[in-house]
Amino acid sequence: MPLDSPLSPQVLSDELLLDGYSRAVVSVVDRVGSAVVRVERLAENGRPGGGTGSGVVIAGDGLVLTNSHVVGGARRVRLSFPDGNHAEARVLGDDPDTDLALLRTELPPGTPSAVLGDSAALKRGQLVVAIGNPLGFESTVTAGVVSALGRSLRSVGGRLIDDVIQTDASLNPGNSGGPLVSSAGEVVGINTAMINGAHGICFAVASNTAVFAVTEFIAYGRVRRAHIGIAAETVPLPRRLSLATGAGARAIRVSEVEPGGPAAAAGVLAGDLLLSVDGVAVEGADALIRLLNAERIGRATTVAVLRGGKVEHRTVVPVERMRAPLSRPGERSSSADRR
Repeated sequence: MPLDSPLSPQVLSDELLLDGYSRAVVSVVDRVGSAVVRVERLAENGRPGGGTGSGVVIAGDGLVLTNSHVVGGARRVRLSFPDGNHAEARVLGDDPDTDLALLRTELPPGTPSAVLGDSAALKRGQLVVAIGNPLGFESTVTAGVVSALGRSLRSVGGRLIDDVIQTDASLNPGNSGGPLVSSAGEVVGINTAMINGAHGICFAVASNTAVFAVTEFIAYGRVRRAHIGIAAETVPLPRRLSLATGAGARAIRVSEVEPGGPAAAAGVLAGDLLLSVDGVAVEGADALIRLLNAERIGRATTVAVLRGGKVEHRTVVPVERMRAPLSRPGERSSSADRR
């Protein structure tokens, strides 16, 4: 097309659209980019321990959110800021079951903080921007869309992380812990994983999950969960039993009862089929985990169990579940089987 020829309406429309897209991404980076930091684990001697990732400042008093697997069990980490400043941070809370960790540090003057948005308001196809330090390349920006919502992702501890965001914004090792940001400049997720060998399939822990975890970290130093003291496995429930009991297509077989634990005190026995908790059908071990949240700690809870062909109701008072140690490399954690 000659330089002096008028542009067609279609070309003008495409240029305006591209310009609008670019402006949206640039605006996000301007608002949030300076709040994204590099996170590096420190060994006991205070030197870098080898693991690196990203994080995002979420409060002006020095709170930084990142992934649990970036922290890797360390008590202190080293942060690098976009302006070249460095600072050490202590780990306030670390929860492998949501793959989130909260840090506190002394922020360099003028460091901005990002806003945690409402991930429940996200729509498929919505523009999102990922900011982080993939493969050591600091302050890298990638953009894409929300590919899917409400995914579940298995954590390193074996439990499911619910309400995970799937995106095609490119992520690489080192992006972990960095923010996934909406076009409004709000953090809607914390980037956590990618599928090796796949193209454009990446995941972020939803910001609403992060808000819950941060609240727990600040109040208790951990994310509290309930525990009734059983080891269990998911089993199919015969259709006649499902219809007769009003339960789902699956149930939980109790394979072991912890002596002196809440289930033992309530009379739950090995071999029982656990059908429901407070009237809510339990169709698998992951469903039971979701039901045993912090609100049930110390609260009388009714469980329905099938024993000898009859449904019995037992009152269990859950206690707080203590975090099991993570497995060594090459070992498989059994913590997912204990409730």
